[in-house]
Amino acid sequence: CAPASKHLMELLVMIDALRRSSAERITAVMPYFGYARQDRRPRTARVAITAKLAADMIGVAGADRVVTMDLHADQIQGFFDIPLDNIYAAPVLNGELWRHEPDNLMVVSPDVGGVVRARAMAKQLGVELAIIDKRRPRANEAKVMHIIGSVDQRSCVLMDDMVDTANTLCQAASALKDAGAVQVKACCTHPVLSGQAIERIEASELDEVVVTNSIPLSDEARKHSTKIRQISVASLLAESIRRIATGDSVSSLFME
Repeated sequence: CAPASKHLMELLVMIDALRRSSAERITAVMPYFGYARQDRRPRTARVAITAKLAADMIGVAGADRVVTMDLHADQIQGFFDIPLDNIYAAPVLNGELWRHEPDNLMVVSPDVGGVVRARAMAKQLGVELAIIDKRRPRANEAKVMHIIGSVDQRSCVLMDDMVDTANTLCQAASALKDAGAVQVKACCTHPVLSGQAIERIEASELDEVVVTNSIPLSDEARKHSTKIRQISVASLLAESIRRIATGDSVSSLFME
């Protein structure tokens, strides 16, 4: 959560202090891995690959293992020279959907890049999948093009790893409602909510946005948003940490 640079530096300092205090093993638990969205260099740009840089810094500081949740891209796991456990929020989000499952539920991926995540969720829930094809004309802007799949008279759930500016989700919700969806919710692991995201969500066609507490909600979101609801992943992280400490399997938590 913001300011990411300050919190990353504090983490590095704590890891170094523990290493100099002869800690037997150091596991860095980072529910939201900042800087992960810049995981490659565009063909014509001279920019840093911050995901790799942050991974190197954590390893050099002295961490033996990293635990994080729903990485923006799975290939980031290969940036680390130490073991990394990428925990999935799916069990918590699935449980939330099962408790409040509406009729004619359909899982929707807001873009092609999120199809694998959305397909896994749809399979676990036993429902159909739709995909939204979008084009991004410039950074932090997304234009919804068309929907692959029929959403007429369906209750749609948009699945994504994070909600940042909320442009994508809001435009997707509008497209789904225009295509006949009776309800549109969003389930996202990381509530980044930058810029005018909260105001954008409140004015959108979204009926509800369910997020986890991997990032604390701002005072504005807690007090003034009627559509954002936060659920806890504390028990999931705690069980993952316990299994790591005792040498038990972590992946079995997420097996279908």
